[in-house]
Amino acid sequence: MTVHIGAEKGEIAETVLLPGDPYRAKWAAETFLKDVRLVNEVRGMLGFTGTWNGHPVTIQGSGMGMPSLSIYVNELIRDYGAKTLIRIGSCGGMQEKVKIRDVILAMTATTLSTPSRGIFKEVNFAPCADWSLLQAAANAAASRDLAPHVGGIYSSDVFYDERPDLNEQMVRHGILGVEMEAAELYTLAARYDCRALAVLTVSDHLQTGEALPSDQRERSFGDMVEIALEAAFA
Repeated sequence: MTVHIGAEKGEIAETVLLPGDPYRAKWAAETFLKDVRLVNEVRGMLGFTGTWNGHPVTIQGSGMGMPSLSIYVNELIRDYGAKTLIRIGSCGGMQEKVKIRDVILAMTATTLSTPSRGIFKEVNFAPCADWSLLQAAANAAASRDLAPHVGGIYSSDVFYDERPDLNEQMVRHGILGVEMEAAELYTLAARYDCRALAVLTVSDHLQTGEALPSDQRERSFGDMVEIALEAAFA
């Protein structure tokens, strides 16, 4: 056990999917995994372990924002031996070509700051996805007749953003979407020599104001989970 994860040694798989919402972790585990068991409920941040096509998989909620994700990913890697970590979450679209329900595969993650920023001092570290996972996810999406957007995203450290000028620069420089976790995930994966990827579903759009109704999200998020699982074991 750790401070934030109540699982015993051996109850966490080397492959971990990380939705922010603990109830989305529950839904994904019950929908896509077999022989599912609850392995964590400390602070209500649910985690489940089961199998997918015979492979052990853990789906662990990571909370909202990089500080929360950093806690869980540090413990998953250092204390439980996680090797492949894939964020599955929603994001806001930033380019006109990115539509509601589209899937984004985050090649890089731009950010103002992360919990790891202090150790780099004056260096602007450039966190990026694992190439093998990125390539496998693109192939998995193509096999489903999906055309994911592959490129840079923006990991914001605030939800209620009051910097429209900053968003304008993100759009100007081709950033596909905005979320709140991937940059720290990629940084920690680089530090501990693990594989990481963010597979994101566009649930709303900063340019058009569109938003995916809650009753339509489950099917769209299902594609994202399946892409992540196939990529992990390609």
